[in-house]
Amino acid sequence: MAKNLKYYYDLMSQPSRALWIFLQQTKIPYENRLVNLGKGEHLTDEFKAVNRFQKVPCITDSQIQLAESVAIFRYLCREYTVPDHWYPADSRRRALVDEYLEWQHHNTRAVCATYFQYMWLRPRMFGSKIDPKRADQYRTQMETCLDFIEREFLGGGARFIVGDEISVADLLAACEIEQPRMAGYDPCDGRPNMAQWMARVRDSTAPFYDQAHKFVNKIAQDAATKHKL
Repeated sequence: MAKNLKYYYDLMSQPSRALWIFLQQTKIPYENRLVNLGKGEHLTDEFKAVNRFQKVPCITDSQIQLAESVAIFRYLCREYTVPDHWYPADSRRRALVDEYLEWQHHNTRAVCATYFQYMWLRPRMFGSKIDPKRADQYRTQMETCLDFIEREFLGGGARFIVGDEISVADLLAACEIEQPRMAGYDPCDGRPNMAQWMARVRDSTAPFYDQAHKFVNKIAQDAATKHKL
């Protein structure tokens, strides 16, 4: 039975990009449902009928309405035929992927998003001023997390977060780590393991990784140019 999958997303959203890349890579058939966060389309009653949390990403199909990116990844890997490396059937390998998926909520996602929002998003949306002390606090928290990833997840010689094949953990991690670049912060500076891993994730998902990050890369390039000036 056809599932009629619909994907609701905005590529300014980190997990939206991760899921979009995954859908493109795996060739799971779906319908685009773009949701413009900047215009507040996620706050409408129409969208609330799709996702009670009023956030992206989310999906609907003939069987379910589902939010939260990790839940969506797991659902898609169960319901569709995708290469095993994305979410391994082997219990131990899957457990290690799950370990990162659970850890990242209060670590990679929390600290990278907080820094980006404080330094870039809120000043543009609300005109808020940047307090240098708070900026330093958020940057320190983010750098502590990035250093941990550099050392503990990427320092053991494996090509990806779990072994030598890319998984959904890598997609979620890379897309979160890209976000601070829009605020002029280079997460790979001084972190050679991260730089090499990010390049592998990009190469493994070409051309979709760059397509998903087209707008992010433009803003990051503008931020880097401004910083040099």
